Amino acid sequence: MKLTSFIKNVALSLILFISFSVSIFSQEHNSSEKHSETSHEQEKDSKFDITSMIMHHISDSHSFHVAGDFSVPLPIILWTEKGLVTFMSNEFHHNDDGTHIVEKKGIKFAKFHNKIYQVDNGVITLDDKHHPTNTKPLDFSITKNVFVLLLSVLLLLLAFGAAGRSYKKTGTGAPKGIAKFLEPLVIFIRDEIAIPNIGEKHYRKYIPLLLTIFFFVWLNNIFGLIPFFPFAANVSGNIAFTLTLAVIVFIVVNLSGNKNYWKHIFWMPGVPVPMKIFLAPIEVIGMIVKPVSLMIRLFANITAGHIIVLSLIGLIFVLKTIWVAPVSVAFTLFISVIEILVTAIQAYIFTMLTSLYIGAAIEEEH
Repeated sequence: MKLTSFIKNVALSLILFISFSVSIFSQEHNSSEKHSETSHEQEKDSKFDITSMIMHHISDSHSFHVAGDFSVPLPIILWTEKGLVTFMSNEFHHNDDGTHIVEKKGIKFAKFHNKIYQVDNGVITLDDKHHPTNTKPLDFSITKNVFVLLLSVLLLLLAFGAAGRSYKKTGTGAPKGIAKFLEPLVIFIRDEIAIPNIGEKHYRKYIPLLLTIFFFVWLNNIFGLIPFFPFAANVSGNIAFTLTLAVIVFIVVNLSGNKNYWKHIFWMPGVPVPMKIFLAPIEVIGMIVKPVSLMIRLFANITAGHIIVLSLIGLIFVLKTIWVAPVSVAFTLFISVIEILVTAIQAYIFTMLTSLYIGAAIEEEH
């Protein structure tokens, strides 16, 4: 009975989640249609651009778009030749050429494809490849992804801080509060990932890194599925996020590498000298490809899931018929269930492969 009730609750939650997503999506679509009608009165049958819609939802932005024309602005922080310039993103106003313009400290700034440029004459100038040639200030703005990234760090600090205080109170007794939820996951990562791949002798040194990677990736994956706050911020689907994690893994693995590890890369033992010379560049390439594969795997899987869900919902507006809605929602429900699993699976895979790479780097010579 408990299992049946749990399944019903999960199904109901997913249906409400998708209904909420579709309602917000339709509000945005209707709002964009109204704007299109006022600015393009001669276009009676405007075509719905599903590609632009998908890219808009999975890309970063300088505000949280809630519904319709309502957005929550985020701070813009720029460093220019006149020093620090700060203002809120809602201070941008629409220019005649479609760009967003604001003037601060005698400098005009324009937003083009979510990037901010200085514009002396108020116009973005483009080269032959359609790239802006205007000066680009140093941008330290708190975008949607940066805000959610900081939020996830804060939540993890609060969660593990509370768990630590709980253990101080209970001692060796049964964990209470959030520690009751975190302990099985921590034990799983220790016993099923760290110890088998790194070994009992060295795993304690790397377990904080593995725990951080797992919970950090998992939490940001989950945030990308929530249509209300933080409004499906696609942090894990941002290549800069996965690149940073991959670089950290690359540095840790290679700084941890022992003599045996480097010998197998540059001078493979047990093979003829010509083969040693042949294998060395291949091993160096492999050393770089490993973290690159981590970066692409996480980025591609999370982004693909979001694109599929948005495409299925967008079919309702592309085909312009309510009869496709039941099929679209049913498939969206199915993909959403898979995405919930993928959030944990991708965090597990990233953590597992990191531990394997570390274990290979510190393995003693047989």
